[in-house]
Amino acid sequence: MARALARGGMEGVQVLSLETAQEVLTPKRYEIVDLLSREDVDSVRALARRLDRDKAQVSRDLQALAEHSIITYDTDGRSKSPRLVQEHIVVEPLV
Repeated sequence: MARALARGGMEGVQVLSLETAQEVLTPKRYEIVDLLSREDVDSVRALARRLDRDKAQVSRDLQALAEHSIITYDTDGRSKSPRLVQEHIVVEPLV
């Protein structure tokens, strides 16, 4: 599906199965993805502050997103800046 979207001119697409999306994209994690799609953040701590959430909880949510290659980290010394892997996330429809 990602290749078909790219052929149609849409690059930077990540395709998730419906099952993975339902498991991984909880409302709090979706909030993280949504914010990262609109803004750059300098650190996990800055992201937690921006979301008005506990840093440890945000770190756990980021870990789950990283395990499914939805986010990655830019590192600078001890600071880790979470970034979306792709610009667009598409959930595969049921067929």
